[in-house]
Amino acid sequence: MKSRFDSVFKLCIVFPACRNHSPFPRTVLPTCLSFVHTTYSTVCLTQEESVVEDIFDQPKTSAEVLEKWGCSDADISKLFRRRPTLRNADLNQLQFKLNLLSGLGITAPELLKMINCRPRLLSVRIDHCFDERHEFFMKLFGSRELLVKAIVRNPSLLIYDFHNKVKPTIALYEGMGLSREELVPMLISRPTLIPRTTFNDEKMEYIRKTGLSNESRMYKYVVTLIGISRLETISEKVANFEKFGFSEDEIFGLLGRSPIVFTLSVDKVQRNMTFVLGQMKLPATVILEHPFFLYMNLESALKPRVCLAGKIEDMDLDEQIKGPRLLTALRMTEKRFVKAFVNCHPKDVADELMEYYTKAKGVKRLAEASKKKLYEGFPY
Repeated sequence: MKSRFDSVFKLCIVFPACRNHSPFPRTVLPTCLSFVHTTYSTVCLTQEESVVEDIFDQPKTSAEVLEKWGCSDADISKLFRRRPTLRNADLNQLQFKLNLLSGLGITAPELLKMINCRPRLLSVRIDHCFDERHEFFMKLFGSRELLVKAIVRNPSLLIYDFHNKVKPTIALYEGMGLSREELVPMLISRPTLIPRTTFNDEKMEYIRKTGLSNESRMYKYVVTLIGISRLETISEKVANFEKFGFSEDEIFGLLGRSPIVFTLSVDKVQRNMTFVLGQMKLPATVILEHPFFLYMNLESALKPRVCLAGKIEDMDLDEQIKGPRLLTALRMTEKRFVKAFVNCHPKDVADELMEYYTKAKGVKRLAEASKKKLYEGFPY
């Protein structure tokens, strides 16, 4: 009996019991030798299930990462169309950068605008000096809303060289008398302020010629405009005004009163000035008091309204557009202008005037459709 027991025991060692079946029928083995499979894992069943679920929930494509972050299918399609390489982006890096943007308060619609402006934004390092940059900009802008607005307007704020470009530029403008409250709207309205700003003795002399003090309301506009403009561009625009008889003092005085005139192209200034002098028979000095003549669109506003004034004069109607009233009429909105000088007449006269005015607005610049558009880079 003992020898039989020993042989069965040896066989059990040679053929260990597996989980689902024994090497021998259960009837062959004594109860005391039945082997039961046990595990010694410290993880309970519910924990194992949750881990498995988490693994299956992990995004497997860039589209899934963006969708989980809050982008709609339409947003994802636009992002991929603008930056196709996002399809093959590293998922961990993409998720990391999206989390950084979320911390700033940026949402999916704002991300779409940022990628449309800077397609490579999610392909470069935006985490460099991120915390220090975030703290600096929060102190500068004063609120998260303004910071987000500025970043959406110019996403490169996240990637400019923080220590060698951002901080020195802000310090430079503060040293010239601009407060942080004045700098904020300038940073939002002029996205190129940080990368393009340069100052030298010649630019400082231009600022001095405007006669503005740092207490002036226009000072921040003049300083930032000259700061981001090339010296060649400033000289070219000054020379363009001098062709019409303006002195240098008059030109920089005009810049101090209406800085936006230096953002206009040389071609636009020439064409509007030619019309004011040649067709309207006004002196060039009228621009010094009424610079809106240069801002108006020649084909769709300035020329049609002047032509309508001539038509009303030819028809000898009561509502004449002459003298100071012409200046007022030119500055009106389209709806107000039509109401004041067209619809005020009897219906038959009003219809005739409206037809004439519409045709005048439809006259396009000669050979405009075939004109070659030359892009010379930054306009000023």
